[in-house]
Amino acid sequence: MSTIHDAPALQVASSPAGPALFHARYAPADERDAALADPCTLAVFGFGVRGPAVADPRWLQVPLAEHGPARIEIWRGTVPVQHGREAGLRWAHTDALLFGALEIEEEDGDIEAAAAEAYARMSRFLADSGFPHLLRTWNYLDAVTEGDGDQERYRRFCVGRVRGLRALDEAALPAATCIGRFDGDRRLQVYWLAAREPGLPLENPRQVSAFRYPRQYGPQSPSFSRALLAPPATGLPLLQSGTAAIVGHVSQHTGAVDQQLRETLTNLQSLVDTARRQRPGLSPTLGAGSLLKVYVRNAADMPAVAASMAALPGQPPHVVLHAEVCRAELLVEIEGLHA
Repeated sequence: MSTIHDAPALQVASSPAGPALFHARYAPADERDAALADPCTLAVFGFGVRGPAVADPRWLQVPLAEHGPARIEIWRGTVPVQHGREAGLRWAHTDALLFGALEIEEEDGDIEAAAAEAYARMSRFLADSGFPHLLRTWNYLDAVTEGDGDQERYRRFCVGRVRGLRALDEAALPAATCIGRFDGDRRLQVYWLAAREPGLPLENPRQVSAFRYPRQYGPQSPSFSRALLAPPATGLPLLQSGTAAIVGHVSQHTGAVDQQLRETLTNLQSLVDTARRQRPGLSPTLGAGSLLKVYVRNAADMPAVAASMAALPGQPPHVVLHAEVCRAELLVEIEGLHA
């Protein structure tokens, strides 16, 4: 592996002498080529069924069906990025921030082994890249709640993730999302953000830390923080993990998607309140300074969830995606960027 050398949008972390260092926005899907032609683009994400292959390593298709017109998510810096591929892993970086992605085919449906391989490869790459501090991960796999008891695929994923990381520091856990697809494709897709300096993990006072979950949730606790404040040099906003209607460690409002949505938004606001005690300059509420991704288990619920999101005060930009949350009783999950 060669070494990586120094080299209306959500806009955050202005430098003293210049504009915001990081921009994130949703845009119509037909802006993809223009976004990739921009040398300052760090990454571009599409949603839905896979289309033709795109050679640019900054493009990643997330195969989750989207409610409404097709859109893409664009991450952009203020200076040209470097980017490339190495042994199936794609990357792009600014001076302070690294995007990376890889996909691992499951052998005989073994998600634990796939997760272990993915995180081992990621860990080796980060150690050699000059960006050793993992800030945020996204994990997408088929049928996340399939299997009984400790053989559930999400539980096996959690075991494999820690196997691949080898060393796990509770004080430095990244923010994370783990979501299920419905496509029957046994392929683990992982992407991440990493930095030269560590971030500050945050927990939600309304919830038990996922790392401290009781044994009933599996042999290996989920290893992520509820949110993370990235080092200022990255220009990143508050990174909110996938968040659902959980209070303490218990799922709430079984069968009621509207109540779960309200509880989830309350948890997201609690994370904003917690983050503002460390970084008072953050916006006090979810709104134009947020960028939300809403995962909905039942396709029939997507129009109602989309209508509720569109009616929120401040109208935070968002996409609504058909996806399986990692507990069978949970109907909706939301992750966010918040500046």
